[in-house]
Amino acid sequence: MSSLLKDIYSVEFYNRFAAVLTDILPDFNRQRYLDLTFTDRFQNMALKERMRHNATVLHEFMPVSFPAAASVIEKIITRLRAERFGVDSLAMMFLPDYIAVYGIDDYEHSVKALEFVTQFVSCEFAVRPFLLKYHDKMMVQMLTWSTHQSDSVRRFASEGSRPRLPWAMDIPALKKDPTSVLLILENLKSDPSEWVRRSVANNLNDISKDHPAVTMAMARKWQGISKETDAIIKHGCRTLLKQGHTEIMDHYGLESKSITINGFKVLTPAVKIGDSLEFTFGVRNDHTGAQTVRLEYGVYYNKAKGQLTRKVFKISERLYQPGETVKVTRKQSFKLITTRRFYSGKHQLSVIINGEEKEIKTFDIFD
Repeated sequence: MSSLLKDIYSVEFYNRFAAVLTDILPDFNRQRYLDLTFTDRFQNMALKERMRHNATVLHEFMPVSFPAAASVIEKIITRLRAERFGVDSLAMMFLPDYIAVYGIDDYEHSVKALEFVTQFVSCEFAVRPFLLKYHDKMMVQMLTWSTHQSDSVRRFASEGSRPRLPWAMDIPALKKDPTSVLLILENLKSDPSEWVRRSVANNLNDISKDHPAVTMAMARKWQGISKETDAIIKHGCRTLLKQGHTEIMDHYGLESKSITINGFKVLTPAVKIGDSLEFTFGVRNDHTGAQTVRLEYGVYYNKAKGQLTRKVFKISERLYQPGETVKVTRKQSFKLITTRRFYSGKHQLSVIINGEEKEIKTFDIFD
């Protein structure tokens, strides 16, 4: 069985989806559908290429009129639900993509379609082109959706309005001024759904990357409303915490003056790509009282042009009693993955306590 994510689009998947289309679309030609799908290029297509390809092929069999096509999509989803096929499945993301591609010039019908489809499979990626083309009225609509009875739609209001949604196009206007997003987050900060609240935190974290002061203002404003809202703030400020941002450190009482490290050693000073870096150190609370200690380490990766870029990894965060000492031993994998390329040469490793780098060591990576 393939381990590649793109192979969720298997022969079995298309045969099953074609069976649904046969019942929905008059004069649907199953063999032509499969022939158009499995082109010579199909095997080499990446995941997102296959999603767009699926939308394009589906369009060949859909009504030319987008309102009529949107109605057909509703019928398709109704059938898929009845068969328990593809609910909240990554494989069905081409249905929202169809709206983004073929409904972009029909705002009214696309908005209705997005609201319906996102309750089957999330439309956070599909809404991005609409935010670019119809920004003001789309944000008004997103605000309305933030009070919807469906938690899927409420989450869509937050997730779709993230300024820096991963895997999706950025929205420059929201990166520049997140004011309209904050209205949505206000509506959702005490949402009963953890799924929705987590999206609020992720949105707040996006905002922190361009407007740390805005995120800090929200943290102070929401502090103490409930334990759930406090959790949103903590997760939403994770980038600021990793950066050791002074205000967020003060907000959580994280100071490092009397927290010391000892015995910091890189146990594997030369690491072959595919193996793991191993290191150890000790931490001691020299305060006269208990102190919260946030432990992190930073890996300075050597990049293609020789510059070092730091990525921070969290170890733990807990209360240390006066005089308490803890020994820490960790491994950091350098196994090849699709999202990161490793380069031979000098790298660095640092220990970070409550946002402050305490000590840095050097190690080598080789092929």
